[in-house]
Amino acid sequence: MHYALYFLEDAKTSMKRMSPDVSRRILKKIERMRYDLAGDVKRLKAFVPNYRLRVGDWRVLFEVESDTIVVHEIKHRSEAYE
Repeated sequence: MHYALYFLEDAKTSMKRMSPDVSRRILKKIERMRYDLAGDVKRLKAFVPNYRLRVGDWRVLFEVESDTIVVHEIKHRSEAYE
């Protein structure tokens, strides 16, 4: 299945604060995830948003709403699950 992408403001500001190399790598993984949730995707229990994508030490927190992936936040792993 092919998903559309939607980034919330928190995710956009996180990307702007990162180094260009890291943000490029994360965007590449997010683009790959659009096709059947490919990549290191895990469903989270008792946590909102419901999914995470692992990109090295970074976590992309998102949820799936019908045919759209809504990216909530992109955080370092030390801060992602607080």
